[in-house]
Amino acid sequence: MLTKKELSEIKALQEICEKDAGFLLKLNFDMLENRTANYQEDFFHYEDGKLVGFLGSYGFGNKVELCGMVHPENRRKGIFSKLLEKGLEEAKKRDVRTILLNAPAASQSAKEFSKNTSCTFQFAEYQMKWHETELTEDEAITIRPTATKEDDEAEILLDIACFGFTEKEARDFAAMVRENSYDQRLIIEANRNIAGKMRVSEMNGEAWIFGFAVFPELQGKGIGRRALSKVVKMEHQKGLPIFLEVEAKNAHALRLYESCGFRSYHAQDYYQYLD
Repeated sequence: MLTKKELSEIKALQEICEKDAGFLLKLNFDMLENRTANYQEDFFHYEDGKLVGFLGSYGFGNKVELCGMVHPENRRKGIFSKLLEKGLEEAKKRDVRTILLNAPAASQSAKEFSKNTSCTFQFAEYQMKWHETELTEDEAITIRPTATKEDDEAEILLDIACFGFTEKEARDFAAMVRENSYDQRLIIEANRNIAGKMRVSEMNGEAWIFGFAVFPELQGKGIGRRALSKVVKMEHQKGLPIFLEVEAKNAHALRLYESCGFRSYHAQDYYQYLD
């Protein structure tokens, strides 16, 4: 578990790096604040007692994502390469199929770094923010907290069907979320039958939507749009700005989110590490 001092140092370095570069870093603070794994996930580089380099490792079922940063005054010293080497070494010890490095799409230094590293561009991901718009109501769609073993099993089946997890990966990921996450786990019901799920994280005065999925056989019926509308309304009534992420290649999901009032404001590029 990271200490409050370490979290504060990471946040301070992030602010310096973002201000210098003019774009956002995806450091997943909701995960940094809930570290419990029995293996190393965070890598630090200090000089004269000051944090000048950091790399975080984030597990999502069958993949690990790595994201890091170096203080502007300490770049071109090989610090990031050393942190990445440690992060890759630790990731390879775990039973994962994919290791991804992520960086802001606007970062030219990341693009140059990728050319000299054993990795290849895979996809871009958009961060989207909701802009107030009229949303339709539908009493046939219900959103409720995950509460039963049946709900737990439905979440696992949805991760397998919609996100490509193996059963073991889905069960391991579900156990991690249950034990270590403060996210709200929500079940989507259509006509009183489980149709999908999503998670909502409320941190630092913001609401983020994750893990949004509807069973493939029920997709294309408007269930996702109506469910998302309900959750957006719930969070908007709390006075929270609402955000989510979507892969650029997922055109269907992108259109769905845009139809509910979400607009892109930032993008992340993902590079797959090739051993």
